[in-house]
Amino acid sequence: RLDRPPEFSRSLRRAMRTKPFRVTVDQAFARVVDSCADREEGTWITTELSAGFRELHALGWAHSVEVWNTESGDLVGGIYGLAVGSMFAGESMFHRETDASKVALCA
Repeated sequence: RLDRPPEFSRSLRRAMRTKPFRVTVDQAFARVVDSCADREEGTWITTELSAGFRELHALGWAHSVEVWNTESGDLVGGIYGLAVGSMFAGESMFHRETDASKVALCA
């Protein structure tokens, strides 16, 4: 149902409560895009697409949500996409620690 907040799994709620994560918005847009593109199996995120999203970010349309490990200070997960009105359409996400991308999506 769209008229109530989403229900997260018990394990994700626990991770959000207990893991050493800090969430920010638009603090490391380029790093999130680059991390989403950094995949061993290859990526559909071309140099041109990345440049386009960076331009959209500069114009205020594209945004990122970053998840940081508070103990190490490392960027460990994130999502980027477009915001139009009250809608956010996530383009891609990544994680380097378990549940970090899910935390970004939930945030």
